Amino acid sequence: MQRPLEGMLVVDLTRYLPGAFASSELQRLGARVVRLEAPDGDRMRSTAPGWFDALNAGKESVVCDLPAEAAFARALLDRADVVLESFRPGVAARLGVGPDDAPARAVYCSITGFGLGGRHEQRAGHDLNYLGWAGALEDTAPALPPVQVADLAAGALGAVTEVLAALLAGGGARIVVSMTHGSHRFVSHRLAGDPLPRFLTGGLACYRAYETADGRLLTVGALEPVFFGRLCELLGRPELAERQFAGEQEELAAELAQVFSRKPLEHWLAVFEHEDVCVGPVATLAEAAADLDTPPPGRAAKLGEHTERWRGELGL
Repeated sequence: MQRPLEGMLVVDLTRYLPGAFASSELQRLGARVVRLEAPDGDRMRSTAPGWFDALNAGKESVVCDLPAEAAFARALLDRADVVLESFRPGVAARLGVGPDDAPARAVYCSITGFGLGGRHEQRAGHDLNYLGWAGALEDTAPALPPVQVADLAAGALGAVTEVLAALLAGGGARIVVSMTHGSHRFVSHRLAGDPLPRFLTGGLACYRAYETADGRLLTVGALEPVFFGRLCELLGRPELAERQFAGEQEELAAELAQVFSRKPLEHWLAVFEHEDVCVGPVATLAEAAADLDTPPPGRAAKLGEHTERWRGELGL
């Protein structure tokens, strides 16, 4: 693993998932990360302690009561190469840790719900709201997405992308990331029209999850005719291949579902193991972690564990 950010300091003022994931990615790339927390800490410590540990292991925790201790916070910001914050627009500045309070050479990144200047700028929201405003849930609501796309992709990874680009350009940037606008970019290519209705969101029989005999689910993503044709051959139903993109997709899906329902998941995985058919399991989180060799989560620092050390280092 390359660590191109080795020697850089990230000061993370954020709360909840987006900022924590963003700074964990910057940490993975070599940066030293200091979480600047209020006296009562990031609320994720109490609402989702397991998540907090997983996303904050290896980071330092400094307690700072803003705006009363803004001088302490600004002294820390003066050391930063990157600053992350996720308050509503204007709040960081009122607390004394806004863009103008960071050194000019630093990359200061604000992760927001709706960006700056629009009619939603001060609107409260969470991941589901941003995805709704972005048009990303049109095909699948009221079902909820299995991953917090606005938080983790549009917000966190969007911020990481912009931060890395700014560092590559020499730093000294002021960045605003909108989770709603970022989420809309994920679906805006569809404004030109889908090849078929709900093309990758349940409209095609060849791109779905099917239940097997033991109640497990199998993912079928056989979009290319060569994959779907081979799949149908292995199912003993080669005649279904010619109906891949025809009308009556629900009828085709029902026939495929009937075949898959006859055998358990492991049977089908064995059948497709060495075949190019784009088929796989709906694995549990535990199964996926074992298969992908995911290391066990570490422990996050205790609230304020590094406060006195930083006060000493800053001469305060």
